[in-house]
Amino acid sequence: MNMLTTILIITSALSAILALISFWLPQMSPDPEKLSPYECGFDPLGSARLPFSIRFFLVAILFLLFDLEIALLLPLPWGNHLLSPSTTFLWASSVLVLLTLGLIYEWTQGGLEWAE
Repeated sequence: MNMLTTILIITSALSAILALISFWLPQMSPDPEKLSPYECGFDPLGSARLPFSIRFFLVAILFLLFDLEIALLLPLPWGNHLLSPSTTFLWASSVLVLLTLGLIYEWTQGGLEWAE
């Protein structure tokens, strides 16, 4: 028997055995809690038109903004190998200052407060 044929037979048999075991092994006992839909912590059986705070979206957008800022600033340590590293650091510093001023503005306007 060829080595390739032996390997093919063994892998096919092992795959078939594992597939059959995976159908018989799990315990199939769904309860009402498992069968109910889950919608991000909201009660799925209640009204779909609940008032939702817009501040949640503001905080989420701010998180994404600062997360992207970190991703954009990650290559900054390699900027000293460029022809003009001072220009690179100047632009990076200006982005940081602009975002910090925006965060300070949101903070002073009360945009980050959860309570109304």
